[in-house]
Amino acid sequence: MLLRTATIGAPSPAVNACPVARVCRTVSDLPTEAPTDREAAATDDAALVRAARAGDRFAFGQLYQRYGGMVHGVLLARVRSEIADDLVQDVFIKAMTELRHLRDEASFGAWLAAIARNRAYDHYRRSREMHELPPELPVNEHTSSDAEARVALAAIQELPEAYRETLMLRLVEGMSGPEIAARTGLTPESVRVNLHRGIKLLRQRLEGRPA
Repeated sequence: MLLRTATIGAPSPAVNACPVARVCRTVSDLPTEAPTDREAAATDDAALVRAARAGDRFAFGQLYQRYGGMVHGVLLARVRSEIADDLVQDVFIKAMTELRHLRDEASFGAWLAAIARNRAYDHYRRSREMHELPPELPVNEHTSSDAEARVALAAIQELPEAYRETLMLRLVEGMSGPEIAARTGLTPESVRVNLHRGIKLLRQRLEGRPA
């Protein structure tokens, strides 16, 4: 995922790999997370949005640094990984050009997530292709870690949309539950439920059990 610094004014955040060992953890295995001050984060976002709207490219670069991982995870839940990397820039360019239409600056994260979802749907409608791996591809001790990650990624992409998006953000992008809620506009309870149910379904798929 690379966003040209000449366009946005900030380098892109790193995209984490998704090894199967990490994906297979239960929700109870995940570290305890301190609550995030959603109101303070929203206020900070609003200030950056106002500055970016006034032409401050550094402020928009800060928004990109803050939300690049979220956008990538939202896209990755719907398209192939290499396509998601390319579409991240499209989403932020769209956001930059449409920022003047955002009425509530504090809702920037939810607004940006909607742009990312719409961009993924638009790509899917045009190409009629989603990232699918052969279901018979095995996961065993002889499978490389890269292949295992691809199997896990494909398994996540087969889950219901609400679960796969939340799991991508948690397991691939490394975001905490409170961060996911703050970035996407979902409630913390919705994120917790999606993670709990999504992990359960994912484990069933990876272990070959019926969901």
